[in-house]
Amino acid sequence: MSSTGTAGLDGLVVPRPPEKSPRPEPVWDESIVVAHDIVGTRYHRLTLRSPEIAATASAGQFVMVSVPESAGDRILLPRPMAIHRRHVDRGLIELIFNIVGRGTSALSSVTMGDRLLITGPLGRGFELPEVPGDLLLIGRGIGVCAIMGVVEDAAAEGKAAAVVLSANTQSSLIGLEDCAELGARAIGVADEDGSSAVAPLGARLRAAFASAPPSAIMVCGSSRLTRLAADLAAEWGVEAQVSLEAHMACGIGYCHGCAAPVASADDKEGPLVCVDGPVFDVVTKPGANARAA
Repeated sequence: MSSTGTAGLDGLVVPRPPEKSPRPEPVWDESIVVAHDIVGTRYHRLTLRSPEIAATASAGQFVMVSVPESAGDRILLPRPMAIHRRHVDRGLIELIFNIVGRGTSALSSVTMGDRLLITGPLGRGFELPEVPGDLLLIGRGIGVCAIMGVVEDAAAEGKAAAVVLSANTQSSLIGLEDCAELGARAIGVADEDGSSAVAPLGARLRAAFASAPPSAIMVCGSSRLTRLAADLAAEWGVEAQVSLEAHMACGIGYCHGCAAPVASADDKEGPLVCVDGPVFDVVTKPGANARAA
């Protein structure tokens, strides 16, 4: 999960309705690093052998990764990371991260055969709508990892998906190969050519779904794209879900350090991103994308 945070989303997200089935119990797994690859120009992809987590994780759930010691530097707190892909038949999961500090810097040095302690699956993931229709998925940067599990589930159910992959540059896009493998339509947009800006992207998506709106919109990685999703969902009369990103110390609700941008009573603690989310409902308000990013 990235450091995008929840800034600018006050009043735009609410907790989802009660879950229809219980979540799988998280496990502590000393997983083996099967592969460590570079994705694009800046991201690292770890492929980990973790059969139980691969088999039980829902789309949009995450794991907490304990960081190994690096050059004698001990890092106490684990790092939250969305599960990018689940290869149940091989017992593998994929995690993608960017180097942003000591923890991810240490993780960037792990090699094939190393072991990492991970805890998961954690949090509340995305839920596919029961109504028919295509899906519109929007991911920015590392946020793409949170929605790729939805692409997997859509492919398994025979649902078509259009996936916006947004990044600073075309060369740093995540998910193009995954979408091709899963049969989803990838829409790559970037800051360098202006295609990732809200106005042109919104126009492009309205044109793409002019004949029939999607059955749902799911988004992660950008406040401005979440506000765009709110506008589109309001116009089309469909639901929207967002996976929030937050710094976490535990990932299981003990530390109460990852408050979601949801109002609550003065005498009651508000929802936490780690246990009440990371996936929340988006309040569909026309005009949301006109507000400042």
